[in-house]
Amino acid sequence: MNIIRYPERSEWKEILKRSALHTEDIRDAVNAIINKVRTEGDRAIIAYEEQFDKVKLESLAVDETEFKEAENMIAPELKEAIRQASANIRTFHAAQRFESKKIETTPGVTCWQKAVAIEKVGLYVPGGTAPLFSTVLMLAIPAQIAGCKEIVLCSPPGQKGKIHPAILYAARMAGVKKVFKAGGVQAIAAMAYGTESIPKVYKIFGPGNQYVTVAKQQVSLREVAIDMPAGPSEVAVLADGTASPVYVASDLLSQAEHGADSQAILITTSEQLLEKTKAEVERQLATLPRKALTELSLRSSKLILVKDLAEAIDMVNEYAPEHLIIETQNYRDVAEQIVNAGSVFMGPYAPESAGDYASGTNHTLPTNGYAKAYSGVSLDSFIRKITFQEITKEGIRRLGPAIQILAANEQLDAHKNAVTVRLD
Repeated sequence: MNIIRYPERSEWKEILKRSALHTEDIRDAVNAIINKVRTEGDRAIIAYEEQFDKVKLESLAVDETEFKEAENMIAPELKEAIRQASANIRTFHAAQRFESKKIETTPGVTCWQKAVAIEKVGLYVPGGTAPLFSTVLMLAIPAQIAGCKEIVLCSPPGQKGKIHPAILYAARMAGVKKVFKAGGVQAIAAMAYGTESIPKVYKIFGPGNQYVTVAKQQVSLREVAIDMPAGPSEVAVLADGTASPVYVASDLLSQAEHGADSQAILITTSEQLLEKTKAEVERQLATLPRKALTELSLRSSKLILVKDLAEAIDMVNEYAPEHLIIETQNYRDVAEQIVNAGSVFMGPYAPESAGDYASGTNHTLPTNGYAKAYSGVSLDSFIRKITFQEITKEGIRRLGPAIQILAANEQLDAHKNAVTVRLD
């Protein structure tokens, strides 16, 4: 890992850079796949699945037999863990339900909001080197709580033509009935435009590689909404001399093993912690099955030593990490000063993997510094708020003259007249 000691603030921008996504190089290829799926539907998806996932499919939909087979393949302890995670995710997101209030802004003028579920949503769940069945829970459970009428899930099949059993089990646990064997760009295009098998949706959620990221961006220009801009996963650990180097190293490695373009950063006020963490990362890395992949990620990861806690907090807020772990003596006070982060993990016993799986918070979060402007997925991500206003005769009498003046000064006479005819 790269070690940086006491950087000047003028150097922060360069130090905190993420791995660049060279999306321009793949945009043409992505658009070609999108256009083919839009015009040829299922036939194009089946052809791309053979080309990219090396599997010949006769149909795209997962049938009831496959759901039952998947359930029988899951170990009892994994079923129980999925149930526990589901319960916590459901509890946390159910508490986010919107409560509407009617507000009388002027006598006779009453305004309010109503929360309405997005009727059709599409969930993309990667299934490559690490099948993300936890993502099924994170997306499908709030969609179900919100009341989305149609939940469509796409995930790439393995070479035997089946979706990973844990993904299917989690989908059934979360109440998803429409699951399709489609991965990558072709899955995003299918949900954006609809095919003979896969319904068109109004909003697409879920992580993916750079091809999926570009595909989501492209279809969002015209056809559908998407959850948020996405990039490689990342973590920042803010720690002082009281932190355990064993814990800190494990947190950095748990993020680094996501992929070669993931980033893990330690920002610390302790030289001793930095050195011990470096040694501990090397010790733990040697035992990891995904060692080779994790090593690639560590090349762009950093151990940064700063002069004091105030500077550490400033650097974190500048970086705006997807995940932030605070391992300091006064971690609650530090957490109060964090304004830019996707999800914050407080204290020595809160690893990022808790939020990834089972604490209840959502793990679909803004990356690449977008935490300065975007929130992670929540119940609100699956609903729209419609405003209502009811105006009585007294209300238009009281409010009308102000509307007339405002409209006249914007030179919108028809707007003014819509009030005038009522006052007359």
